[in-house]
Amino acid sequence: MIEKWKPLLETCAYNILGSREEARDIVQDVLIRLLDRPIDHIDNKKAYLVRAVINRAINAKTRQELARKNYRGSWLPEPVMTASADHHLLQKDILNYSVMVLLEKLTASERAVFILREAFDYTHNEIAEALEISTDSSRQLLRRAKSSLKSPAAKKERARTAFRPDQFLSVIQNREVDKLEALLSEDIVITSDGGGKVLANRIPVTGKPKAVKYLLGVYEKYQKNNQVIPAVINHQPALLHFEGSKLVSCQIFHANEGVVQAIYFVRNPDKLKNLSHISGLTCLTGND
Repeated sequence: MIEKWKPLLETCAYNILGSREEARDIVQDVLIRLLDRPIDHIDNKKAYLVRAVINRAINAKTRQELARKNYRGSWLPEPVMTASADHHLLQKDILNYSVMVLLEKLTASERAVFILREAFDYTHNEIAEALEISTDSSRQLLRRAKSSLKSPAAKKERARTAFRPDQFLSVIQNREVDKLEALLSEDIVITSDGGGKVLANRIPVTGKPKAVKYLLGVYEKYQKNNQVIPAVINHQPALLHFEGSKLVSCQIFHANEGVVQAIYFVRNPDKLKNLSHISGLTCLTGND
């Protein structure tokens, strides 16, 4: 019976941590502990397991934030493919990538409450039970979380967008500057995460003029010979860049009504491992 809740538990942990590996480790640790401390006597086993996983995830997030003080450059969440089935996670309950990035502004407790309420539709009574807090505390944490975010991207609804990454790539390939400028918002932000292991901008690129120059330069210098595959990452359009058979970059777009507000380049190899064995997607360009 407990096995059926593993996808829920891993999704909860991933949404808090932004790391598949850490999420799996936490769930595995909770389940191993059940061997020594069976929960047959507990009526609401699901709530007990969710509470155990979230508490460990909150503690792990605090450690993660301390460790990130020595992280080289920007830190981005590990991307997850949401267009294809993955039985380890509940696809519909994985947060949007832009939301995952925004949640880094929150404390671990605010993040947990926000996720349970917005991603899993928990009531405040259920959140209070899961986190062992009062319903008033749950409401206060949610208010603080929403106040800190104050962004359309933080809404649970996944906004429909006319943006197509294949068209974006075509504009870049053909160096159509006017069309590229039309695709980007004035205050666009481009963030890259190489983790100090591969080449990546340590400081975000902000504003349309700098973004246009940066995108064209990166393509000409590093991407034009790549194989590129469109994908859906954390419910958002993305491009996967391959050098031969090796995935070297995951480029995720946050667009509103066809205009790109933000681009995230995940290049840290450790964060690309779970995307490296994808199949069944169509390559847009590059050599076979």
